[in-house]
Amino acid sequence: MTSSVSKTPIVLTIAGSDSGGGAGIQADIKAISATGSYACSVITALTAQNTQGVSGILGIDPEFVKAQLDSVFSDLDVVAVKIGMLADANIIRAVAEKIRQYQPKHVVLDPVMVATSGDLLLETSAIDALKAELLPLATVITPNLPEGAALLSTQVPQSQKDMEALIDKLRALNTSAILLKGGHLESDSSSNDLLITQDDVSVFETTRINTKNTHGTGCTLSSAIASYLAQGHDLHQAVSNGKNYITQAIAHADELDVGKGHGPVHHFYALNR
Repeated sequence: MTSSVSKTPIVLTIAGSDSGGGAGIQADIKAISATGSYACSVITALTAQNTQGVSGILGIDPEFVKAQLDSVFSDLDVVAVKIGMLADANIIRAVAEKIRQYQPKHVVLDPVMVATSGDLLLETSAIDALKAELLPLATVITPNLPEGAALLSTQVPQSQKDMEALIDKLRALNTSAILLKGGHLESDSSSNDLLITQDDVSVFETTRINTKNTHGTGCTLSSAIASYLAQGHDLHQAVSNGKNYITQAIAHADELDVGKGHGPVHHFYALNR
């Protein structure tokens, strides 16, 4: 009887760099690695950033973004792609062109559009490009509540009932599935996410954890979902596993002492047990 060797699940993250290490490419690589996959990366923007905020953003030339993508896809067998911060419409179109060319099996799109302050990080033209170019290519998109509202040009939900009221509108978007994250409902004792497909809605429930150290949660969750998809899990199980991972990473966040502001989640909590 011959033994079979498991193929390495490779996940590509396409996102911006966080010089503080808590979010963006850095968080993605940590989350993908911690959940058992191999991480590679394409950087779309550089940020001057720490736990207290972002002081500068430098977008990468779209042609160089495409060059990075060609290098990765021409050599590595990428099973899943996580897409995060895309600085402008030209970069969005460049990424979409290469996703269509190489056709990875899974695409997890975290539409990074709204800053913690509530300010839009993408111009309206870039949001339109995101909706037209990338939403149709995604296995799942993972907006938080401000991002979901920006995609729909509507008010930010203030309750789970408000979240549920968006289901039909989100289904009308040209994308396969939406994980609408409820983490911004800070007055709720729970932090529930809705996985919305054309046929079903699944609620992933967890008790809200009281910590200020939540920098990079969206990046981390979407990367973990991509990692579990690359390992062969179906979407529902990948989301469930990703939700469990981010919950534990948040629960152990206060074990770290990083920066003076909103610190990162603990990506490698399991190694410190």
